[in-house]
Amino acid sequence: MESQRAEAARAYLDNRGAAVLEALDEVAAAHETAVAAVSLAWLLAQPRVLAPIASARTTEQLDQILPAARLKLTPAEVDRLSATTQVA
Repeated sequence: MESQRAEAARAYLDNRGAAVLEALDEVAAAHETAVAAVSLAWLLAQPRVLAPIASARTTEQLDQILPAARLKLTPAEVDRLSATTQVA
């Protein structure tokens, strides 16, 4: 049985969602880190976000998000991720 979060996430798996995931995958690969860490690092780079909230239910999930605290995205990476998340 899938979680309710997984079911709700299906609504975002359109072309725009695929573009976001592709950008996250590429930036994560460039930094040799997890997509979750890149996602949080991008949020930290947003001037209007004071403190992104993340949760982990397992130590594996925690290991994936902790690198965000030290991850420094380039301005080009922040711009790319921001562009893919814009509503058309």
